[in-house]
Amino acid sequence: MTIPKKARAEHEKLAAEILEHDRRYYAEDRPTVSDAAYDELRKRLVALEQEYPALVTPDSPSQRIGSAPAEAFGKVTHGRPMLSLDNAFADEDVAEFLGRIRRFLGLSAETEVDMVAEPKIDGLSASLLYEDGVFVRGATRGDGQVGEDITANLRTIREIPLKLKGKGHPVRIEVRGEVYMRRADFLRMNAEREQRGEPLFANPRNFAAGAVRQLDPRITATRPLRFFAYTWGEASALPEKTQSGMLGAFKDWGFVTSPRWRLCKSLDELLAYYRNLAAERADLPFEIDGVVYKVNRLDFQERLGFVSRQPRWATAHKFPAEEAETTLEDIEIQVGRTGALTPVARLKPVGVGGVMVSNATLHNEDEIARKDIRIGDTVVIRRAGDVIPQVLRVDLNRRPKDAEPYRFPEACPVCGSHATRGEGDAVRRCTGGLSCGAQVVERLRHFVSRDAFDIEGLGEKQITAFHEWGWVKRPGDLFRLEKKHAKGEAALAEQEGWGETSAANLFAAIEARRQIPFERFLFGLGIRHVGQATARLLAANYGSFSAFRAAMAAATDKEGEAWAELNAIEGIGEVVAQAIVDFFAEPHNLDVVDDLVSQVEVQDFVKPKTQGSAIAGKTVVFTGTLETMTRQEAKAGAETRGAKVAGSVSKKTDYVVAGSDAGSKLAKARELGVAILTEQEWAALIAG
Repeated sequence: MTIPKKARAEHEKLAAEILEHDRRYYAEDRPTVSDAAYDELRKRLVALEQEYPALVTPDSPSQRIGSAPAEAFGKVTHGRPMLSLDNAFADEDVAEFLGRIRRFLGLSAETEVDMVAEPKIDGLSASLLYEDGVFVRGATRGDGQVGEDITANLRTIREIPLKLKGKGHPVRIEVRGEVYMRRADFLRMNAEREQRGEPLFANPRNFAAGAVRQLDPRITATRPLRFFAYTWGEASALPEKTQSGMLGAFKDWGFVTSPRWRLCKSLDELLAYYRNLAAERADLPFEIDGVVYKVNRLDFQERLGFVSRQPRWATAHKFPAEEAETTLEDIEIQVGRTGALTPVARLKPVGVGGVMVSNATLHNEDEIARKDIRIGDTVVIRRAGDVIPQVLRVDLNRRPKDAEPYRFPEACPVCGSHATRGEGDAVRRCTGGLSCGAQVVERLRHFVSRDAFDIEGLGEKQITAFHEWGWVKRPGDLFRLEKKHAKGEAALAEQEGWGETSAANLFAAIEARRQIPFERFLFGLGIRHVGQATARLLAANYGSFSAFRAAMAAATDKEGEAWAELNAIEGIGEVVAQAIVDFFAEPHNLDVVDDLVSQVEVQDFVKPKTQGSAIAGKTVVFTGTLETMTRQEAKAGAETRGAKVAGSVSKKTDYVVAGSDAGSKLAKARELGVAILTEQEWAALIAG
């Protein structure tokens, strides 16, 4: 199916906006968009991906969860990733969720699939590691793979047992749940802060998140934090075979679990639970923003597995948002890292659900035109628990007589360069590139960020200063800083805010990154559509940067093998492939890359060890109808065992697993001499 340019552009804009909100929400505990506005963005993005499946990439916000941890705490690598949940917004979404489960497992409509329904607590996710029944480490979710070590702070929460009660618990287990603050405690603490003249927190979730991430545990101890246990991560063994059974085990071990969870046996029971809880929401002692549904049987959960960073066996049914009216006082244009011009509404501050809001995203110029939003208008906004709302509509009856249609600027407000909009593109972009102050600083910030080169001590303030001083114009300049500015009149140590120690620390941090893993290097380049997951996927498939770069040069030939190989990587697709090839076909980009490569050593990708797997590192293609498992289940099983699943057959394919009614892929495998396995032979191979 051909994807319209407008759909591609809208998807790209939505993805960039959602990823930025994720970073602010998870890494900084400083959300700048409401739950309602965020959910609307995700809902639209998912709708686009459902209509055009080729838009789905590994780094899409629909696959992705969250952002990287802050630098103030030590890192903790989760034994098992802490996943986010897919969202349901309507009864039909819940019905489709149950339908997907049945289809994946190959169950009939008559087969019961018991579900555990529980309140979705609005707090901060935490993972507690117990060894021989003793609490030894606690961590935040972070980016789902790596979190922050907040053990000392979690020890101060009375509802977290330092030693598990009873006997028979696993030798090693991660108990996971939510750190939260009750409404009454939140109001009392905010009243005390107001009396002391201190800033107030917007809601209990922000207060709890700020408390649990204090560097001084003594401060955390003064905060009335609580903890609900509801799931687990890594475990040496599990004492129960159901989700409900595990909740009972948690309670036996001394944890507090939600008293409101229920076991439901049908769609009607799930929806009845949801509506009852929504009606009682205001009377609950804690904040909730929806209901979570989980498959009860753990063997079903194991079979269902995960899609990227979301479990197939759980979803969150979100509550509707709240609305209010206010005045739109101005529209400001922000310029992003890729040159995109994004309009932001500046609102007359208004309270919605106990939170004061003053900003809202307007998405793009088409959105402004479609809703005919003008400065001075009275607008209806919507939120569901955090700070920035979405502008829903304009009250035309209250429009000022002198209000004029908004004219979107055709020049960049930062550098004055012409801002263009391609045919079918929803986003207008500055053409200034690296000459635009907004873009070059943002690109350099991305380059040094935690998930890219991870250079400690280089934040927005330092990058901005180095650029303003003319010291850093491109990434390679960072690695020449010490040579040029360690001594002399322009020495870094002589600049305001710097000293001998801080300058030496920065030079050492930069020097430590002269050797960089391939996937981090690739992500740091800031190629459109290439996030962390895609960068790692490319690194895993090509092994070395030199091989990858040569392949991208060859891939400019759309009829050649290199282009076909790139597109065959499961999760890449034509849109992402074209963006990558275009990047390496641009001489200016190659100049920047060559300059950077002259300063650093890009290390080859290190393939993870998959102990006991006969298919680790192999490329597998599934074709035809499988009888003992669904296609999704087969792919998930292969990837879990270290294999790469491709969408088409090439000379580099190791195995083609052919079910009944296999067609062109089977013929291609025979033509190329690729090993062809029946479903039974495949099962024997992975079992062995």
